[in-house]
Amino acid sequence: MSKTEARTPAGPEGGGPRRTGELPPAHTALICVALPGLAISTQDAQLTGEGLQGFYRAGRRVLSRCQVRIAGREPLAVQARMTGADRARFVGALRTSPSGGPDPDVVVERIRSAEGVERITLRSAAARPLRLPVEVALGTDLADLAAIAAGTEGPELAATVHGSGLRWAGSAGRAQVTADPPPTDALASAGLLRWEVEMAPGGSVTLELRVRLDSAGPVRAAGRTAADPLASARATGDDPRIGPLLTTGIADLRALLVRDPGHPVDTHLAAGAPWRCGLAPAEALAAARMTLPLGTRLAVGTLRTLARTQVTGSGPRGGMIPGPRRDAGGHLPPGCTGTEATLLFPVVLAEAYRWGLPERETEELLPTAERCLTWLRDAVGEGNYLPDPQPGGPVRCETQAHAHRAALLGADLLDALGRPGGRGLREWARALRAVFRRDFWIDDRGGGRPAAARTPDGRPTHHLGAACVHLLDTGLLGGGEFAPGLLDRVQTEHLAHLLGTPDMDSGWGLRGLSAKEAAYNPFGHRGGAVRVHETAVAVAGLAAAGHEKHAGALLGGLLAAAEAFQYRLPDMYAGEVRVEGSVPLPHPAACRPAATSAAASVLLLTALAGIRPDVPAGTVTLRPMRSAPLGEVGLTGLRVAGAPFSVRVSRLGLALVEEAADGLQLGL
Repeated sequence: MSKTEARTPAGPEGGGPRRTGELPPAHTALICVALPGLAISTQDAQLTGEGLQGFYRAGRRVLSRCQVRIAGREPLAVQARMTGADRARFVGALRTSPSGGPDPDVVVERIRSAEGVERITLRSAAARPLRLPVEVALGTDLADLAAIAAGTEGPELAATVHGSGLRWAGSAGRAQVTADPPPTDALASAGLLRWEVEMAPGGSVTLELRVRLDSAGPVRAAGRTAADPLASARATGDDPRIGPLLTTGIADLRALLVRDPGHPVDTHLAAGAPWRCGLAPAEALAAARMTLPLGTRLAVGTLRTLARTQVTGSGPRGGMIPGPRRDAGGHLPPGCTGTEATLLFPVVLAEAYRWGLPERETEELLPTAERCLTWLRDAVGEGNYLPDPQPGGPVRCETQAHAHRAALLGADLLDALGRPGGRGLREWARALRAVFRRDFWIDDRGGGRPAAARTPDGRPTHHLGAACVHLLDTGLLGGGEFAPGLLDRVQTEHLAHLLGTPDMDSGWGLRGLSAKEAAYNPFGHRGGAVRVHETAVAVAGLAAAGHEKHAGALLGGLLAAAEAFQYRLPDMYAGEVRVEGSVPLPHPAACRPAATSAAASVLLLTALAGIRPDVPAGTVTLRPMRSAPLGEVGLTGLRVAGAPFSVRVSRLGLALVEEAADGLQLGL
C-alpha cells in the first residue's frame, strides 16, 4: 500500500480508519489537486490551520498556517477562484495610508498551487513610493489527513531557521519552507518571515514560497508528464456548457492520476479529493471505462495495477480483486466493492480491446480476467444468482447486472482471442436472464419495477433507487452492438418511465432513492442525494435503449448542476427538487473533484454521438441521439485505435466522422 493510500481517510463510502468525530466540511473549500499534492484553502486565502486548511503531500499536512500581514494588517479578501485543477488565485486589497481616502492602494495577489508553491505579488496603486513591512506567519503540525478528519491532529511543531526559510521536524519527517527572495529577517519562535519591500508608483514585488516534505521527496504529479494517458479532447456546439464541462473534467482527471509506487509507468485514478486520494478499485475501473474515448492507456495502467492485487489460490476469494465494503443506505447492508471491481475487470479489458488496446497488451491481462470470470462462475449461488457480499449476502439487482455484463463481454473477448470458456459464460447469462425477469420484476398498477434486491430467504425488497440504472448498462460487444440486458423490452420501458418521474429525477439529476421511499433524505449519500456517476450511466443507458426523452431530461439536469458547480462536479450533491432560480445544494462530505464525476463528462458527451468502435474488425459505428437534445455537438481529439477521432452531430441528430485512423471504416 502506498503512503497516500495508508494515510488518506475514506468518506462515507467506508474503507478508512474509524473516526471519532464528524468530517470537517469541504463544500466551500478551494481544493487544488495534483496528486500526491493538495492545497486546501478558504475564500480569504489565509491558512489558519483550522479544519482542512493547508498544503498536503501524500496525505500529510506539510504546512497548516500561512498568514500574510502587510504594514501590520491583513489584506481584505476581494476574490477567490480556481484557475485550474491544481491552482487557485486569491486577490486582496489594502489601504496603507490613512490620509489617502477610502480607496485601496495595494493589491495583493496570491497564486497557490497543489505542487507546494505560493506566489505572493504586491502591486502598488499609490501615487507615491511605498516602503512596507511584509510578514508571513508559518506553521505546521505534520498531521495525517486521517487524524485531521477525526479531529485528533496534534499541536504545531516548533520551527527552526533553515537557509532562506523555516524548518520543522517531527516523527512524520521534516517539512520546510524556502523563500525567494530570502527574507530580511526570520523569527523561529513565532514562525515568522519578514521583508521590507519598496515599490514605485505602479510597481510590484513578488515573493515565492516553496513547501516541501523531506521524507516524501519532490512532488511530481502523474498528470503533468509526457506520459499523460489522457487525450486532450474538446467539445463545441450550440450549448456553450459542453466545452467547459469536458475541459474541466479532463483537467480534474489528470489532477487525480496516481502512479503505482512499485511500477511508476502504470497510472490509475484516485477516487476523489480530499477524502479518497488512494486506490479505490471499483471507482478506478469505472472511471477508466468511461474515459476509453480518451485512449486506452489509463485503462491498461489501471488494469495492470489491479491485476497485481488479485487474490491468488483456490479458496472462495481466489480470483477476486479486493475492495472495501460500501454503505448501501438504510434498506440494505453494506456491499462489497471488491465484487464490483472483480466483475468490472473483464468488462474494461473487453471494451478497451474494442477501442483499440493492442492484442499483445490484451493477452497480457487476459489471464487475470479469466480468473475473475472463474471466480464469478464459482461464486454463483442458489437460483443462479451472485450474492453480495460473499457468502450469504442479499442478491442485489446491480450485482446481477454487473455479473451478467461481465459474462457476456468476457465471453466475447475469449472468443475473439481464441480462448475457451465463452460458451459456458453465455449459457449462464442466458439462464440468469430468464430467472431474473421472473424473480426480480415486481408487478404493480404502474406497470411494475425491478426489485432492489432479494434477501437470503428469497423475499424481494421493494424500494426504488438509482442502483437499478446498472440494468441499462449492458456493455459493448464486437460489431458495435450492445449486449442484451437482464430486462426485456417492456420492462426496460417501464424502468425508463420510473427514472423520469419527479420522485427520481430531481431536476439536477437522478436521486439515489425515490422521494416516496421510507428513509429518503436529500442529503443521504445512498439515500436520496444525486450521484453523478449513476445519473451519467442512466443517461447513456436510456439513450442506447432508445428512451431519449428521459435521457435528455437527466442530461439537462446534470449540465445545469455542472454550471452551478463551475463544471467541477462533486461525486454527489443534495437531491432537493429543482425550481426556478435555485441552485443545487452541495453535500459537505462530497469529494470534489471526483474521478467518476470527472469521467462522467466524457461518457455524457460521447453518448450523444453514440460512438461504438470495433477496432479489431476495423469499424466504428455511430448511433447518435436523434433528438439532438443539445443541438449541434462537435467532439475533437478523441482517440480510437490509438489515433485522433473527431465526430460532429447535427441539429437533426445526424453524425459525421471528421477525423479517424487510416483504414477505420464506418459501420452500419
